[in-house]
Amino acid sequence: MLEGIKSVRDLDVEGRRVFVRVDFNVPLDGQTVTDDTRIRAALPTIQHVMERGGRPVLASHLGRPKGKVVPELSLEPAGARLAELLDCEVLLADDCIGDGPRKVVTDLRDGQVALLQNLRFHDAEEENDEAFAKELLRLGEVYVNDAFGAAHRAHASVDALPRMMRVRGAGLLMEAELQALGDLATGTPKRPYVAVLGGAKVSDKIGVIEALMGRVDTLVIGGAMANTFLAAQGRSVGRSLVEEDKLPLARTLIARAEERGVALLLPVDVVVGGSLRDTEGRVVAVTEIGPDDMALDIGPQSVKRFGETLRIAHTVLWNGPMGLFENEAFAAGTFGVAEAIGAAQGFTVVGGGDSVAAIQQANMADRFDHVSTGGGASLELLEGRKLPGVEALRT
Repeated sequence: MLEGIKSVRDLDVEGRRVFVRVDFNVPLDGQTVTDDTRIRAALPTIQHVMERGGRPVLASHLGRPKGKVVPELSLEPAGARLAELLDCEVLLADDCIGDGPRKVVTDLRDGQVALLQNLRFHDAEEENDEAFAKELLRLGEVYVNDAFGAAHRAHASVDALPRMMRVRGAGLLMEAELQALGDLATGTPKRPYVAVLGGAKVSDKIGVIEALMGRVDTLVIGGAMANTFLAAQGRSVGRSLVEEDKLPLARTLIARAEERGVALLLPVDVVVGGSLRDTEGRVVAVTEIGPDDMALDIGPQSVKRFGETLRIAHTVLWNGPMGLFENEAFAAGTFGVAEAIGAAQGFTVVGGGDSVAAIQQANMADRFDHVSTGGGASLELLEGRKLPGVEALRT
């Protein structure tokens, strides 16, 4: 996965402006960053550049401003939090191209960091516009991509720009992501290899399921997407979320797992409610889901069954929660599976925004060997797709 890609460790950055594409697409409450995980994840690369005498020029997107300046999506709060974490001055440019940013980066001194304004304030970023990339090119002499979460986007700052830079490479976070996920996608992970997939829709993960089917020993399906598989087996799931148009696909995947000798584990019991806002749930077997019930979590017997497989696994990939964990009444399944994976003796990887949010909510992040910062990027990598932001780094 890293063939032909230089590490930031191998780049000569001393005395140079280093354009670092980071992922500061963080949740905000007004002017406050409510989750600084992605900012913290970029710190090692930023600090490495500074320690080697480089001058970091950071660029990121935030939200979906659709090519317009939206004050609520300014990177100023992210810059303020970064300054606290680095304990140094972070200079925020008023834009990401033009005279203002050029002056900020030209005047940048050792021990300072420049942060450009939201790249997506310009339509040209998402259009992968070469003229826009050439404007960004004027702001750095070395290019480093540390934004794995944006690596699947063919946008100007992750695709067109690095191809224009003679000196380019991967940041420390990007390196770690490609090493961990790349081995699961194309390497030879230790067996037994178990993948746990959850979330709402089968349609979101068709490619990953099909790709993993030829690699894993066991595939565990939970979350609302399990309802579609249960319905495909002929079970009544009441008012639970089901993708009716994906029932034939689910039947095909069930048959394919059997053909390939892959153990496919589905819930044997679920926690049901009458609505998403219920404050109490009721545990029932999957054979006893009533016509007015909504399956909103996996039940304790499912957690136990999944856990027995997970604890003896030598490699575990987890993407997607087991239920509506945001509601305490339907969180036990997700947290129970997290506990089981955290107790596994093998190499454990968790990816996807909701899964990561769940383990952070439960203070379990340190129990996993690798916590991915990329949702869509990690899924596409696991599907075997080439990511534009990764391919652009190859020399």
